[in-house]
Amino acid sequence: MKNARKHALDIFRASLAAADPDQALMRAVKFDGRFLTAGRRYDLTRFDRVQVIGAGKAGRAMAQALERLLGRRIHGGCVNVPDGGAVPLRRVTMHASSHPVPDERGEAGARRILQIAEQAGPRDLLLCVISGGASALMPLPFPPLTLVEKQEITRHLLSSGATIHEMNVVRKHLSAIKGGQLAKSAWPATLIAFILSDVPGDDLATIGSGPTVADPSAQEDALSILKHYKIAFPAEALHETPKPDDPALARVKNIIIGSNRLALDAAARKAKELGYRTLMLSSFMEGETREVAKVHAAVAKEVISNGRPLRRPACILSGGETTVTLRGKGKGGRNQEFVLAAALALEGCGEHVIFSGGTDGIDGPTDAAGAYVDSSTLVRARAMGLDPRQYLHNNDSYHFFEKLEALIKTGHTGTNVMDVRMILLP
Repeated sequence: MKNARKHALDIFRASLAAADPDQALMRAVKFDGRFLTAGRRYDLTRFDRVQVIGAGKAGRAMAQALERLLGRRIHGGCVNVPDGGAVPLRRVTMHASSHPVPDERGEAGARRILQIAEQAGPRDLLLCVISGGASALMPLPFPPLTLVEKQEITRHLLSSGATIHEMNVVRKHLSAIKGGQLAKSAWPATLIAFILSDVPGDDLATIGSGPTVADPSAQEDALSILKHYKIAFPAEALHETPKPDDPALARVKNIIIGSNRLALDAAARKAKELGYRTLMLSSFMEGETREVAKVHAAVAKEVISNGRPLRRPACILSGGETTVTLRGKGKGGRNQEFVLAAALALEGCGEHVIFSGGTDGIDGPTDAAGAYVDSSTLVRARAMGLDPRQYLHNNDSYHFFEKLEALIKTGHTGTNVMDVRMILLP
């Protein structure tokens, strides 16, 4: 089992390498001294200014890659990044902000980003970097909504079990910058958005709440979600966003440079290299974490009992981003809760390793990326007087795994393409 635990870490590291924002951006963009190639060719002699704007956990790495590529052709800019990521660059300002609940610093940075867009003219080129966390890191409430009110709405959504799609629909219709509004404000400038996807299916309108993308959702959709989760809000703050036929979005190009699918593909290649038959369940995984864990455990049991849909040694992989409905008062995150729920479902089923980690290195409000267990972990836990079911009931997976020294701590990875989950059956 020691080898299998090491293999799980090696497979996760391979997924992180594939999601590296610097390398992802350099694969997507080329510059020959005059022409910038990103989906199409842009003659930089036609632009008086090139500025970098945006937000996200990978914001610094992406902006740094653009600085390295374009050098003195970049005239400045502003990117909102999480605490710990605001290490200065030469030309682009890194603006520290709070995540996942927005704060005043994020609002100030968002105002500066919007100001840069509004002041851009027809001979300006804006390069926008968007990655996971951009929605919370770039808050700009639509008047009369205040930041305090928006923080409270965000907290309620996070604890309610709302999906990332639902959260972003609400955010867009309460924001002055999301849902295509940043791109519309930049008209008549040219804008290229480089996007590191952190949502299942890579829906452009959902990633970071789509600040540079026409919004297919309507004001009524946001209203319905808020009512469904019984969240109070000032009705006059809800407003409509730019739609696909808006002419102000005609000079916008959105490019996905990295995603969960690419990270999972790299994980699968590494698993095969290590000798595992590999089954990719889905990169679209959503829903309640505990239920998703039961599904994974059921597939693993089928492999263990009947050798199908593949024989051992086997690696079962999935991605996406699940949700946790808080019932207890403990500490944890969706990855840690997945591992604990799956471990209980597979207890007594033979040798296995269960691993789940966030590619950003952060799982919920904790300092861990996730956790991992093997088939002896629950035995050790009970010998220590720990009741795994009680910890799960109290949403306290962090303290459970902390006592067992089974947390995965990577620190901030500088990227975010959702989660990587695996069950290894050696």
